[in-house]
Amino acid sequence: MVAALLFGSASAADGDLDQLMTLLAQRQHGHVQFVEQEFLALLDHPLESSGEMRYDAPDRLEKRTLAPHEETLLLAGDVLTMERGKSHRVVDLQAYPQARALIESIRDTLAGDRAGLEKLFSVEFAGSLAKWTLNLTPKDVKVKRSVAQVRIDGAQDQVLRVEIRQADGDRSLMTLRASPAP
Repeated sequence: MVAALLFGSASAADGDLDQLMTLLAQRQHGHVQFVEQEFLALLDHPLESSGEMRYDAPDRLEKRTLAPHEETLLLAGDVLTMERGKSHRVVDLQAYPQARALIESIRDTLAGDRAGLEKLFSVEFAGSLAKWTLNLTPKDVKVKRSVAQVRIDGAQDQVLRVEIRQADGDRSLMTLRASPAP
């Protein structure tokens, strides 16, 4: 009886996760504003930045930081382009598994790509479609040395918060909200 209850609830959560991934996969574009706070052990208060993010399915993600300094991160496929001031750098994410895992946690969630998430993370779903949480724990030992967990909160097909907990205790929290219509 207890086993049936446990397997039944796991099965229900699994079904809810499938429904969430299907709902997210239907969204082909997104544009949000963000506020990101980085909580570092070395500092008394968090570092804060803000800007906008754009997503175009299946694999284009752009993060434009507007304050305190302008910076653009553009991910297209496995290529990350970073621009800050006059500095311009292009990186192949295949060479940086820790960075890739962080980026894929967001991009695969936005794409509703459960298989992509489960390739890199142990995925735990909590809540309902109305208000959900994904707890993502890296599978790769090297990634675990820097990233302890990624928590993504949302409602329906909207990602509302992304919290990254690092292995050293530092963390970042990104809060997202829909951009006003142009």
